[in-house]
Amino acid sequence: MLLPDVLGTYSDAGNALILAQRARWRGVRTRVLDITATTVPPASCDIYLLGGGEDGAQVFAADWLARYPALRHAMSTTAVTLAVCAGLQILGQSMSDRTGHTYSGLGLLDFTTIAGRRRAVGEVLSTCTIPGVGQLTGFENHQGISTTGDDLPPLGWVTRGVGNGTADRSGHRGDGACTGRIIGTYLHGPVLARNPALADHILKQATGQPMPPLDLPDQRAVRRTYLPTRHPTSRGTPATDARISSVDVSQHRGVVDSGSDLAGKTIRRAP
Repeated sequence: MLLPDVLGTYSDAGNALILAQRARWRGVRTRVLDITATTVPPASCDIYLLGGGEDGAQVFAADWLARYPALRHAMSTTAVTLAVCAGLQILGQSMSDRTGHTYSGLGLLDFTTIAGRRRAVGEVLSTCTIPGVGQLTGFENHQGISTTGDDLPPLGWVTRGVGNGTADRSGHRGDGACTGRIIGTYLHGPVLARNPALADHILKQATGQPMPPLDLPDQRAVRRTYLPTRHPTSRGTPATDARISSVDVSQHRGVVDSGSDLAGKTIRRAP
């Protein structure tokens, strides 16, 4: 876990538990490491996870991660990284707060974020751009408006909710970002508890092994709870027609914290 003593607002650390248990059910031995702010992070893990925290924690985390170039290199080249909300923003080029101050990201993604006037709060549904993963569900709670580079695809095309808060040239809105090694999203839940196919994709990428299906009735019940009975189009819904759940921050300060997000875990296969 990266910075458990500083970060961890939205229970995104549960993603590590999901990955570890799903790997163990397939006979893959795993070990979850807790890395605090006083620890030198290893650059040899198979999976790194970043999750949720407030604005101050996000800035601290960005500065902390920037001190370790070997870790940054591993996150984008040899390991698989899942970054949620502020973790996603940190991996981008820059982040700007409500005062207009801009902070540098790690530059691992062509992704920039500014603070919006309205806070996005509520359930999100998207169609994943990774083949075979299908629909993604989760909840968002952020104020970021994020823009991706032309060559960086989103993790999913949003059919309900806000996601990145921006649209492509066709008017379709994305959530997060996706490369061969980095998966980013605004979805909490934890996102891997709600979306086991995404968890298995990460495990397959990290281990190079196929992940046989698991017969888990509770897992299917959770999926049915959040998925609609009618399937949306694979490309998502144009921004002008989408249902957007957001909160005007000027009217709700003190009710919803002003944070973005970051917390994380690292996973290493046991020897």
